[in-house]
Amino acid sequence: MSREINTVVTELSYLECPRWHDQRIWFADFYTYRVYSAAEDGSDLRVEAEVPQQPSGLGWLPDGRLLVISMRDARLLRREFDGSLVTHADLAGYVNGHLNDMVVDSHGRAFIGEFGFDLMGGAPLEPASLLRADPDGTVNEVADGMWFPNGSVITDDGVLLVCETFGNRVTAFDITDDGALTNRRTWAQFGNPPTERDLEKLLAQVAVGSDGCCVDEEGALWIADAVGGRVLRAHQGGEIDEEIQTGTGVFACMLGGADGRTLFLCAAPDFHEENRKHAREASLLTTRVDTPHAGLP
Repeated sequence: MSREINTVVTELSYLECPRWHDQRIWFADFYTYRVYSAAEDGSDLRVEAEVPQQPSGLGWLPDGRLLVISMRDARLLRREFDGSLVTHADLAGYVNGHLNDMVVDSHGRAFIGEFGFDLMGGAPLEPASLLRADPDGTVNEVADGMWFPNGSVITDDGVLLVCETFGNRVTAFDITDDGALTNRRTWAQFGNPPTERDLEKLLAQVAVGSDGCCVDEEGALWIADAVGGRVLRAHQGGEIDEEIQTGTGVFACMLGGADGRTLFLCAAPDFHEENRKHAREASLLTTRVDTPHAGLP
């Protein structure tokens, strides 16, 4: 199926972690070090936070305060009601690479991925941890051995789905009442687990580089394919029933808009830090889809 794609925001560096919140689309821009929000059509662009150590995952506490990942110093920041940013949780002792994306549940618990290795420095892949930061700032490791845990959602029936970008899979967990993760299983498999750890060789073995994602009312997952320049609609088991080619790299997606059927896409030519830091080629795209948003974020 061919869908019309519109460009609604341009001339930024590298967009990630789009979220529909308070009737606006929010997103992080890595190398302007800012969190932005805009109206559905991209107008009324606002700076919501300045994050000098590089913003990533976004979420909100039950009282409405913004949480934002600060990637390079491994902190989870909280925006107070007066607009100031404070440290909500310090995760530096738990990670071996930059912090990555996250999803915040209805209790204010943040489930956070990390790189696990120096991606931009060209180091070989190492498995990474999934962390949980509680509302009081307490940090716990809740899963290990993950191949680059990235975009995550919580379905309406309480299942945590985590895209493993370099693992050719989406992994599922049940969330217990106390925030532990149980019943780990593969929700979707897109190819064989890679056997290489060197990044260039590894990427050649990645069938779907599942990056940012969101869930719809039918339980399907829209996934940005970081190596394929496309977004995919996948079902449990790995069946893909739709593919939207963007003509550029696409690294995250989120359903939102007034009726929940606008799919926002974070696009850029590639994900390489040195290329993106010195250019303003990133854009926020939109397209219309059939099934509205569900779950978190």
